[in-house]
Amino acid sequence: MEKVKTLIIGAGAVGLAIANKLSAKDSDLVLVDKEKSFGRHTSSRNSEVIHAGHYYQPGSLKADFCVRGNALLYDFLSRNNLPYKKTGKIIVATSPIELTRLEEYLNLGRLNGCLDMRLLSATEVGELEPQVKCLAGLYVPSTGIFDTHKYMQCLADSIEDQGAFIIYGMEAVAVRREAGKYLIEFANGEMFLCDKVVNSAGLWADKIAEAAGMDILSSNLVQYWCKGEYYKTTKISGIEHLIYPVADPQGIFLGIHLTLNLGGEVRFGPNAFYVDQIDYRFTEEYLDDFHKAINRYLDIDIADLKPDDTGVRAKLQGPGEGFRDFYIHEESDNGLAGWVNLIGIESPGLTSSLAIANHVASLLG
Repeated sequence: MEKVKTLIIGAGAVGLAIANKLSAKDSDLVLVDKEKSFGRHTSSRNSEVIHAGHYYQPGSLKADFCVRGNALLYDFLSRNNLPYKKTGKIIVATSPIELTRLEEYLNLGRLNGCLDMRLLSATEVGELEPQVKCLAGLYVPSTGIFDTHKYMQCLADSIEDQGAFIIYGMEAVAVRREAGKYLIEFANGEMFLCDKVVNSAGLWADKIAEAAGMDILSSNLVQYWCKGEYYKTTKISGIEHLIYPVADPQGIFLGIHLTLNLGGEVRFGPNAFYVDQIDYRFTEEYLDDFHKAINRYLDIDIADLKPDDTGVRAKLQGPGEGFRDFYIHEESDNGLAGWVNLIGIESPGLTSSLAIANHVASLLG
């Protein structure tokens, strides 16, 4: 049995950021993940977008951490010479009813601290992006793209440089309280005795919380898995900004948007639908829906859309439900002193990762 002061479960972007923050002051820390390397799920299967924070309810953790995380992330990437590009984003209204949504985003952004946004006429959008069709747009200059793998690799290297450890192939299967500490058992038979535990297990965070003794059903902390698919194209070029439609009114996803990678290649997505199992296989049953959604703001032939990738995110918002915030909580009031749960860490979790790390450090003292 190994003894360690702090154990972090889950080496996605958020877990890595937390481990980097905590190990800077105390290297008696181990970060574990059940996979063979970091970020094998949500953190590496996304749009790689640095969000601004204008979609979320003022006062929510999503709003606060996204706005703060945006600035922290750009600073981190710059200081560590990691690739990124501040492309800016244009949210486009393609029907009269959507014009009011642009105004709502602008007001939300201002309340949340995104002060550099501005409305654009259709002519102004056309001057920036001649291929885009719309009635009006909202320009969000602080949105950007970055290389998520290199970001996570940099965090992992820093953690180990600070003297902490990352161990892969460690699937936590049981948790016991023992003399005020936590005994974590793993599928490979190993055990760790820990003073503090951070549950950043992503898609399985609710199950880890349940193993620790949380009643996730009565606490309304059951996660739902939501899958998204991406298509790519080589037939569209010359796009300089990310292009987003008005988001899904239920808040399930941000709409099938156009994003760029650092090489300038164009991809579309994701869509969003709830699933019962983690399965990254691509099916083309939603191709027609993709094509219709894209053609509201950009003309493209359906034959020019090719399957790209899929991802799954963990949501606290179940089917038919409204907005749910991140759950990030030190659980002393639930009898689990020194245990921090992070549940429902979906978008904008990647953008928020460094801000979340600062918050978790403050929770642990």
